[in-house]
Amino acid sequence: MNKYTYSIIGLVFVALIVWLIVTPGKPSKYDAFAQCISDKKTVTFYGAFWCPHCQAQKALFGKASKYLPYVECSTPDGQGQLPRCTNVGVASYPTWEFATGTNTLATSTYRLTGEVSLEQLSEATGCPLPQ
Repeated sequence: MNKYTYSIIGLVFVALIVWLIVTPGKPSKYDAFAQCISDKKTVTFYGAFWCPHCQAQKALFGKASKYLPYVECSTPDGQGQLPRCTNVGVASYPTWEFATGTNTLATSTYRLTGEVSLEQLSEATGCPLPQ
């Protein structure tokens, strides 16, 4: 190989390293929205790791899904439901639970099941969707 080939390989390698350093730390478009939902302390997203609809729900948020108030309901073997979900009556996934009342000691709750749009979540939580 000649110097030109080595130079190209070197530039590609440097570009790859720079991309790996810069890209993962970049904020997602939905970071503030997901954080707002989580900050409410009255919203819970119940799901299971094996549930395709739960994965699709998380995918709507992209990298910001890490901020969601997610509760895993499945046992590690995927064959049962954990008591924390059974005890509150979660019957299907995904389930979004919204507590209502004037403080974190809510007086009642309501739920949305299945994949919920970002617009519905914005309306239910009062968190603004990014433009």
